[in-house]
Amino acid sequence: MILLRNLYNWVLHWAATPYAMPALCIISFIESSFFPIPPDVLLIAMVVSVPTGWFRFALGCSVASVLGGMLGYWIGFQFMDIIGGQIIDFYHFQEKWDTIGLLYNKHDAWAVAAAGFTPLPYKVFTIAAGAFKIDFATFILASTIGRSARFFIVAALLYKFGPSVKKLIEKYFNLFTIVFFILLVLGFFLLKYVL
Repeated sequence: MILLRNLYNWVLHWAATPYAMPALCIISFIESSFFPIPPDVLLIAMVVSVPTGWFRFALGCSVASVLGGMLGYWIGFQFMDIIGGQIIDFYHFQEKWDTIGLLYNKHDAWAVAAAGFTPLPYKVFTIAAGAFKIDFATFILASTIGRSARFFIVAALLYKFGPSVKKLIEKYFNLFTIVFFILLVLGFFLLKYVL
């Protein structure tokens, strides 16, 4: 826990430096395949510090995260035995591996959209997508939807409502992501079966 707290503080300190944007992109990239601290921590601090940069910050965060997801996919696709397995072990997802495989069999790469938006460990799903040989184009589309929705909503709320919403987001982040995911699934259901 001390290590994670130190990593959290290290990520947060970048907001007060001139290297905040490159740091945000790098952290977004590596978090998608192995790094434990989500980029939201830095994104929130940056938008609170410079509200007018919210769109640029969210865009950079989203693009870097999807590119990092491609790295995770590649790790699972090519190096599951060498690297991917160690990452899965680190996050204690060995016993959930079969369940993730079933999610992919049933919902294809749309399970990635869920992991990209919710507090589920996105990196585990990107590696699993490669290991289970999910269609790469669908994986990219699902990642783009999930990650962009997450980062743009957080940044837009902070821009609109300022620092007061920061505490609300941090306190109820899991609840917000679950509600949004339910709405996202309902939207896909309506598109597929109603419209």
